[in-house]
Amino acid sequence: MSQYFEVHPDNPQPRLLKQAVQLLERGGVLAVPTDSSYALVCHIDDKAAADRLRRIRQVDDKHHLTLLCRDLSELASYAKVDNRQYRLLKQATPGPYTFILEASKEVPRRLSHPSRKTIGLRVPDHNALLALLDLHNGPLLATTLIPPGEVHPLNDAQDIRERFEHDLAGVIDAGACPLEATTVVDLTPMGSGGEPELVREGRGSLSTLGL
Repeated sequence: MSQYFEVHPDNPQPRLLKQAVQLLERGGVLAVPTDSSYALVCHIDDKAAADRLRRIRQVDDKHHLTLLCRDLSELASYAKVDNRQYRLLKQATPGPYTFILEASKEVPRRLSHPSRKTIGLRVPDHNALLALLDLHNGPLLATTLIPPGEVHPLNDAQDIRERFEHDLAGVIDAGACPLEATTVVDLTPMGSGGEPELVREGRGSLSTLGL
């Protein structure tokens, strides 16, 4: 049975989030709200937890996982970012965007895309999630919570708990969040003078990125 943490969306209770962080440190996978839909998260350095996260989503190692970061400086330590890329990132963070970038040496090789050595990164605009990241004191490995065989992400905490209570260590309920995945943009072509490439149009506005 997964633990259920009901927190205030704007001023989440640190006591409850600290309990959620303890679950992450023990290898648990959590369902957390974001500024797009709910996401599954786990500790970045826990291979067994990452494997469990992939099993819940039923995706293989070719599926891009994302690092949720607290801010741009943390993002830049896990990706190779040039000046053009940084300016675009600054325009769109925090927000409902996932950016594909070349992974730095800080990213465990097993987490980056096996053929491209890239990683998805994002800085969410959600108070409860940012507070969780702050208490965790580092990024979390994440993927959008889309049930196997379905195309739409989930956004209701009670529904998530009922459907995944035997797979998740905990669910954080900060109220309903949007029912739309992030906009995904590949920034790696910019590293060789190219333009960013839209991978998936989602909640994030393309006009913010100049696309």
